[in-house]
Amino acid sequence: MADALAAAPTVGGLSIVFNLPAFLIVMLITVILVRGIRESSGFNAWMVGLKLAIIAFFAVLGGFYVQPENWTPFAPNGFRGIASAAAIIFFAYIGFDAVSTAAEESRNPQRDMPRAILGSLAVCTLIYIVVAAVLTGMVPWNQLGTAEPLATAFSNLGMGWPALVISLGAVFATTSVLLVFQLGQPRIFFSMARDGLLPPFAAKVHPKFQTPHVTTWITGWFVALLAGVANIDEIVQLTNIGTLFAFALVCFGVVILRIKDPGRARPFRVPGGTWLVPMLGAACCIFLMFWLPPASWWRFIGWLVLGASIYAAYGWRQSVLGRRAGRPAKNPLFMNALAVGFLLVGVGLFVVPHDAGPLELWREATTAGVADHGRALAGLALVGAGKLALAIGIVAGLRRPR
Repeated sequence: MADALAAAPTVGGLSIVFNLPAFLIVMLITVILVRGIRESSGFNAWMVGLKLAIIAFFAVLGGFYVQPENWTPFAPNGFRGIASAAAIIFFAYIGFDAVSTAAEESRNPQRDMPRAILGSLAVCTLIYIVVAAVLTGMVPWNQLGTAEPLATAFSNLGMGWPALVISLGAVFATTSVLLVFQLGQPRIFFSMARDGLLPPFAAKVHPKFQTPHVTTWITGWFVALLAGVANIDEIVQLTNIGTLFAFALVCFGVVILRIKDPGRARPFRVPGGTWLVPMLGAACCIFLMFWLPPASWWRFIGWLVLGASIYAAYGWRQSVLGRRAGRPAKNPLFMNALAVGFLLVGVGLFVVPHDAGPLELWREATTAGVADHGRALAGLALVGAGKLALAIGIVAGLRRPR
């Protein structure tokens, strides 16, 4: 990445780097997803089959070069290293939840969804353990901090052709994962639009292919452009914390629904699923979030309040539940103030330096001459203005006649 930035052209001191292959791959996946769920599942089946073949190739061939002394000490960085690594590598498990977003397009979701999620989770966990054991046994752990650790393991052993096979396989593996992600997100937007939280055009279905083509194209263009310019390390950190937070909300939601709607039909039950399993799941997600770096938290909170701004400006009055509750068709003043406040806070959180904690950020903003003084000061000023607008909105809302 550093070499690419150094060689890239600059405009106004800003390096211009664009990953064209990543952009084209994402757009190809988008076209496949627009054409239909059967075409998407067929394409994904071929990609997954090839990916499993590459993994088997690595595990079998790499197993002959495992040196048990590389596993000593077993945890060289202790519990802190294990926890931090688990929080960062969590993105490898993102995708099981995407299966549930296709429930409306499955024939028997009550039976197929639990089997698909739990079965794929068990198989992938086993594969992950085998690959990690072989990988760390082939070369010392401190030599694997690269973009392609499996290929690096063979390269460090002087084996060029297996490294090339693994590198090509990584392209297909990433493509299959991207397809699952982009299958789920448009359907989330589709459901939100159907419930009134997004404009009606987002709930349109293609007349021929019967897919949510509008949200699929929106998601595809956004992801493709982001893939072309973004740093993968920063995207991984943001993806992890957002998904962990969503999983924690789902766990808490299961318990809340048990209390508020005990009579709901529940064809699939888990032993201890009323309290124990959801609370353990939420605790695990919060635990992993705790070990993520400050950059993840700043960006996550920024995206969260930007979403709250969209809800306050549009979703609050347009949602189906809001209309049933008799909310006005036009936003009142206090909701507009909340929308502006959330927007300012979100923008401010993206402006501040993301590698500092709250205390360090405050010192940078109040100390002239430090490297990030301007960014920290501008970001905190925006956050302060947003908080003021939020306070005005809250006070106006409390004083509003019921």
